[in-house]
Amino acid sequence: MNKISRVLATTATAALTATSLVACGGSGGEAGPSVYFLNFKPEQDAAYQQIAKEYTEETGVPVKVVTAASGKYEQTLRTEVSKSDAPTLFQMNGPTGFETWKDYTADLGDTQVAQQLNEDVTPLEGEDGTVRGVPFAVEGFGILYNEEILDQYFALPGAAVTSVDEVTNFESLKALAEDMQAKKDELGIDGAFASTSLASGEDWRWQTHLANGPMHYEFENVGDQNTADVTFEYNEEFKNLFDLYLQNSTVQPSLAPSKAVSDSMAEFAQGKAAMVQNGNWAWSQIAEVNGNVVKEDKIKFMPMYMGLPNEETTGINVGTENYFAVNSQASEEDQQASKDFLDWLFTSDAGKEHVINDLGFIAPFKNYGPEDTPADPLAKQVQAAIANTEVSTIPWDFQYFPSQQFKDLFGGNLAQYASGNMEWSDVVAKFVEDWKAEKRTS
Repeated sequence: MNKISRVLATTATAALTATSLVACGGSGGEAGPSVYFLNFKPEQDAAYQQIAKEYTEETGVPVKVVTAASGKYEQTLRTEVSKSDAPTLFQMNGPTGFETWKDYTADLGDTQVAQQLNEDVTPLEGEDGTVRGVPFAVEGFGILYNEEILDQYFALPGAAVTSVDEVTNFESLKALAEDMQAKKDELGIDGAFASTSLASGEDWRWQTHLANGPMHYEFENVGDQNTADVTFEYNEEFKNLFDLYLQNSTVQPSLAPSKAVSDSMAEFAQGKAAMVQNGNWAWSQIAEVNGNVVKEDKIKFMPMYMGLPNEETTGINVGTENYFAVNSQASEEDQQASKDFLDWLFTSDAGKEHVINDLGFIAPFKNYGPEDTPADPLAKQVQAAIANTEVSTIPWDFQYFPSQQFKDLFGGNLAQYASGNMEWSDVVAKFVEDWKAEKRTS
């Protein structure tokens, strides 16, 4: 059974880019109410700028959008909230983010977005039971593959795998990837997988997404998602898939620490690689790459097989990483203006059009039905995964990771391992040590 109730976690962001549509920020007072939104995802900046412009034209309420750079959101938020003109609307990534920012979160219980949440989706709540954070998008991630390249491989004489239906666990994925790598010249590709982006700030797909499955099952075994005592029980399973990526790639493992997400997505888009790990948000990135050859009806999801329990009946990872919060330290006027903006965005007809078509969200609200799924092919597959009762999805448990600092340390150690400068046993030891140190001081 698919469980979206626990399905709630982080992704990517890079140097502060601020674009304002109005000169004033969230200050209220004589200037009147206004909204200052600090956005988490750079790839959505242009959409939010247009949304803010339209809202201001319709209501007369000024909206300023500032977008933090990749990997710099928490740092940017800390800087911005200390200013007199602080954000009135911001995003938190799950319970760990809420622990940091709970003193800045207003009660959202009276908003339409809180009241419209689907019953199986849980908001972030204060100790008094008030709603302090509202999740706003369900997403999914796994291994993306170009069906045209895989079909070309399946038709080769002596192919180790002859159909994607045969890929149901790590062993069959390994056979596929290694044989495709061996036959890359025949296929006209540089590698089975696109490059593993391990540059600082670009490693979120591995420090969180790849680690999500292993930690989900460890949490299940321990019975506590907030435990300080982890062992990285499924580290060998993590290593299985991480090594498969590194060793069957477009580049040598030692070059991975120099690669950005945009590098790997371009390689996939241009047909240089058959597979890449990413989420449904990646379609817009792929489609916009100069020289993209991936057809809309040929991009598909595959589960991230690595040897975890029940792989044959487990699908992609489905959840949400971000929650909207309104700054309780802002003026009452600006708090209300921010709530009104949220309600307009997710509940008005005009706002819904932006949510579905421009932001590409699968919104977890009662006023959104299956027909309100974004048109892109990957969003449709996430929606299908949610509806599929025969295959379980993995919830986004990386929202319980201790902090961004922990994730950055883990990512740095993965880069050192890929470069040959660190033993895997040391990566595991540091994971456990850093986790315990941060959880016990939080």
